[in-house]
Amino acid sequence: MPTSKTKKIFVLDTNVLLHDFQCLDHFEEHDIVLPITVLEELDRFKKGHDQINYNAREIARKLGKLSDDKIFKTGISLGPKKGKLFIETGKPYSQEFRESFPADTPDHRILSIALQVKAAKRKPVIFVSKDINLRLKAKAMGMPTEDYETDKVEKIENIFEEVQTVTNISDELISKLYNGTPEIPVEEFNFDFKPIPNQFLILQGNHSSAIGFFDPYLQIIRRVEKHKTYGIEPRNAEQTFSLDALTNKNLPLVSITGKAGTGKTLLALAAALAQEKNYNQILLARPIVPLSNRDLGYLPGDVGEKIGPYMQPLYDNLGVIKQQFKSNSSNYMRIEEMLKDEKLKITPLAYIRGRSLSNVFFIIDEAQNLTPHEVKTIITRAGDNTKIVFTGDIQQIDSPYLDVRSNGLSYLTDRMRSQELFGHIHLVKGERSVLAELASDLL
Repeated sequence: MPTSKTKKIFVLDTNVLLHDFQCLDHFEEHDIVLPITVLEELDRFKKGHDQINYNAREIARKLGKLSDDKIFKTGISLGPKKGKLFIETGKPYSQEFRESFPADTPDHRILSIALQVKAAKRKPVIFVSKDINLRLKAKAMGMPTEDYETDKVEKIENIFEEVQTVTNISDELISKLYNGTPEIPVEEFNFDFKPIPNQFLILQGNHSSAIGFFDPYLQIIRRVEKHKTYGIEPRNAEQTFSLDALTNKNLPLVSITGKAGTGKTLLALAAALAQEKNYNQILLARPIVPLSNRDLGYLPGDVGEKIGPYMQPLYDNLGVIKQQFKSNSSNYMRIEEMLKDEKLKITPLAYIRGRSLSNVFFIIDEAQNLTPHEVKTIITRAGDNTKIVFTGDIQQIDSPYLDVRSNGLSYLTDRMRSQELFGHIHLVKGERSVLAELASDLL
């Protein structure tokens, strides 16, 4: 959170702690108030295997270490150069509040306590929540509000502009790249910008063009070849770039963004299958975000029946690849064998939490529904000879408390930009059908 000369009091909503269990460390010298209802809500989330359950347990442990009667009266210091932490029990709703919000809900109890803190304190009091509707209610009652922005991306446009088109390249240089050496020292191009590590380039001359890759180790522009990969042929430059990054052994971390139908997951899976001899296992996973964010326990059936609909799109992508081969072909039978032996495994992300990932090609689909901390947790599990690929559409987010700037996929792509071990491609053109492309653009 931003530093200010005036010491402030931040009242936190439950979703802030569930989003980032380390959030108490990010308010600098300012004081923090937790409404007692927040603690009650945290209890509801402590059981389970998802990241949100882990966060609830971690913040509960931290609060347990800080437990002292002072936390209800004078507050407990959060450390050097930090403020104090208070727990506020609150009082019954005021008449004005009850008239505006007659329903007795956890959200309304939290907001009521925040307003009571504001009325009792001389310092500026700000309500922090990732729930936009609750922030609007707070504003309606005259309460200053903020989203929790510690891990938000500032320049989201960088994600869409990773591939750069360069004009006025000499046709002789393009011819040299394609017909002569496949690698040319970067200084020969006389770019008026400095390419970032692992950047893909569309090079345009007066009468010809080429596609290239900037190698940060060798300081060269390398020709990018268009190859069919495990039956899948790239249909545009960005897909060609994606397959190049996905098969580049020097890039253990790759993110691919783009709207539905651009081929993100299909390309990643094809690249993984093409390199399966280099890894002990291919893992294809996605987070489960149920409709209306209700717990899976509400859904009928056993565990397999509950998660089946969420995993089906991944099986659909595998089906597209299998359709490229005859059922008696070696590639087709190899896929069946890998599924049987679990060398190729499709699974909910929560089911592999805590694993050390060595010799694995790991694809995380729908990564825009992860928090920054979840993405960090996954990457820090990477062992030797592991490649991690995140795919998703940062403008199609199902989680109610994430947005285009705060989701884990945006955070990853922004923070890892310019790192020599990381590559990113944003896919633009949909390739499912003309109708699908039109719907994605207009609806």
